[in-house]
Amino acid sequence: MLARAVAVALDVLPLKEMDVSVEGQEVVEFVRNQAVKLKFEVEMDDGRMQVNVLKILDQLENEVIPETRDLKRVLDSLGITRWSACNREVKFLDNEMLLEGNTEEKRDMGILSSLMGFMIYCRGTLFEVLDNGAGRQINGGSTNADQVIRFLNLDDFRCPITLEIMSEPVTIASGHTYDRASILKWFRAGNSTCPKTGERLTSIDLVPNFALKVLIKQYCSANGIPFVETGRRNRDAGRFVGSSSVANEQAMKLLASFLVGRLVGGTMEQQNKAAFEIRLLTKTSIFNRSCLVEAGVIPPLLNLVTSRDSSCQENSMATLLNLSKNSKCKSTIVGNGGLFLILDVLKGGLKMEARQHAAGTLFYLTSVEEYRKMMGENPEFIPSLLELLRNGTDRGKKNALVTIFGLLMRPENHWRVIAAGLVPLVVNLLKSFEREDLITDSLAVLTTLSERLDGAMAVLYAGALPIIVNVLSSCNSRASKEYCVSLLLALCINGGADAVPVLVKNSSLMGPLYSLLAEGNSKASKKASTLIRILHEYNEKTSSGLITPVFIEDQFINVW
Repeated sequence: MLARAVAVALDVLPLKEMDVSVEGQEVVEFVRNQAVKLKFEVEMDDGRMQVNVLKILDQLENEVIPETRDLKRVLDSLGITRWSACNREVKFLDNEMLLEGNTEEKRDMGILSSLMGFMIYCRGTLFEVLDNGAGRQINGGSTNADQVIRFLNLDDFRCPITLEIMSEPVTIASGHTYDRASILKWFRAGNSTCPKTGERLTSIDLVPNFALKVLIKQYCSANGIPFVETGRRNRDAGRFVGSSSVANEQAMKLLASFLVGRLVGGTMEQQNKAAFEIRLLTKTSIFNRSCLVEAGVIPPLLNLVTSRDSSCQENSMATLLNLSKNSKCKSTIVGNGGLFLILDVLKGGLKMEARQHAAGTLFYLTSVEEYRKMMGENPEFIPSLLELLRNGTDRGKKNALVTIFGLLMRPENHWRVIAAGLVPLVVNLLKSFEREDLITDSLAVLTTLSERLDGAMAVLYAGALPIIVNVLSSCNSRASKEYCVSLLLALCINGGADAVPVLVKNSSLMGPLYSLLAEGNSKASKKASTLIRILHEYNEKTSSGLITPVFIEDQFINVW
């Protein structure tokens, strides 16, 4: 293994750029060739263990439950005696699969997938107790990573072009890093320089910055900020599933059956451990969710959300959140009475984490019109969401906001949230929010409400105009700016006489509007253009002594 690593390192060593002499280059080439020729010999004990592993993988492929002693023998040989150590191996294999998935050949994907299935099966079936490292690992962090993240700033993760958090950071020849989509757009526009330094580039090749991407994901996870994967990453994930081995898939099916059995008939400790494992399994994998649903996981999970054990309730609620992303799971959850069990957790969950998971689950359920209707007509859902928005953590507030936004997709729910006092609450919170995603979500809710007359008047009476203008002038997020312009335009259309005179007098508004106008064909620039026209027309009419016009929706219907 060491010889192979030496060969690879010497192969990519940029000798010409290092100004190495001809003799030095010859020595390096000689060592590299010798390292390549070295044969990899397996020690006798390792050879026997390899045979054992292949035997277990064959059993998994044929849906045969491996003997516990055989599994333990393999893990003991690897020095894995605790849950957290086993989970580290799972994470290592997951990272190796990610790297392998970015190669053209994907030569080792099959064996890596099989080993991943084997290790996940061992993690779920062999360890009865979660050791102290488990709590940290569920969030994807380690102690060292946490220490690094603590000293990082969100601005370190922004693309220099868009000022948005990078979802797929890539490094160019100048050594600077950009988001893939933005730097590709820069190059396609005919530019061959570094946007940050102006340096002319010798190459426009893009090198994925995996290390930075991992840090961004860890930072977002630690701070409750959503990390949006790009379309490229989603396509990679699709190939990832297609490359899954038979052993991996069958291991997951066997493990799903085992864990559901623990949920149904295990002790409280076993149920909690099973819920925790299922929570991990359903976090990212569509296939895992499918296996667990087919194994009948939802009814016992719904029983556990009523548990008086706070950890058990949190794990089961977090798992339901993961499962609610699947359309089939939504109907199963609601069909088993889950909607009102989730409401009970939202109102009185034993831990704040359980309450915010409940709100997140409701968000996914709002994608179904029938469930939006059920939640809106029940007098407890909206007030409970407002309570979480008022007193929850940042993550809880975000989940409450997006769930309310989902409810607003049903017009009949607009007056209900207004009557519950949502608008002044969101306007006041908008002044205190520092996280851009919370600002964006708040603006999205207010914009949706302002598309109707009663909502627009509620927003205006809450004193939102100067706050919206301030956000437009100060925020870096493109999404927030777009919502600001859409909101101001909706207020001018539906609130006319109450909105336009105030905006005309605000000297700080026109600068950001003209900046958006310069972007060209985006929706935000078109709405900025319309808003500028409205303000100019009002200014011209008032300057000539005409009566202040009242703008009605029909007058500007072509904008939308």
